[in-house]
Amino acid sequence: MSEPTALCKILGVSFRDTSLLLQALTHASAVANHPNQLSYDRLEFLGDRVLGVIISDILLRTFPHAPEGELSRRLAALVRRETCTHIARELDLGTYIRVGKNMRPNQGKNNDNVLADVMEAILGAIYIDQGFETVHKVVTPLWTPHIHAPLQALKDPKSALQEWAQKLGYAAPVYDIIAQTGPDHKPHFTVQVVVETRAPCMGEGASRRHAEYQAAIAMLAACGE
Repeated sequence: MSEPTALCKILGVSFRDTSLLLQALTHASAVANHPNQLSYDRLEFLGDRVLGVIISDILLRTFPHAPEGELSRRLAALVRRETCTHIARELDLGTYIRVGKNMRPNQGKNNDNVLADVMEAILGAIYIDQGFETVHKVVTPLWTPHIHAPLQALKDPKSALQEWAQKLGYAAPVYDIIAQTGPDHKPHFTVQVVVETRAPCMGEGASRRHAEYQAAIAMLAACGE
């Protein structure tokens, strides 16, 4: 693992409690045999919520006349896993992440889900260590390049799938939770979406909403959209 102090310089943050940063960079596989050590799971839970508040604040300031619907679409695009993964790769976070020795690269440091989770966990660690304003200062330059993405690129997949179904005269897509696993602080949802005449498609995620988004993306891909 690369020296975390290098990451601190990139982020412009000097941690008072460096153990928080190490925790944010630690995958569960790295502490599987060490019950007294923590992985990034709890910090990711916090960072996800902090990121949502900060992005909402930035959007309100950046688009003072935008209606709520537009702000919601922009928020969904900016906090989604794909955006967090993209920013994590820009920071080269994979070089700092601690994973178990038996983890393959596509399961660990180079895995999109892990990268996105670590990105959010780092924000959670900064929030605990230094508070909201510092996290805001970290998030703003990292997410600002994505703030002005064209609205058509920000249409969430559920909306896109519903519009596609309506265009063909189908009933609205139906989403059902197939499974919910994991502890309360780190749930994992599996959702199925059904559209007339089409085979059901599945999606997974850390929230029902994210799983539904992934199911919608899978259905759109299956339909050639």
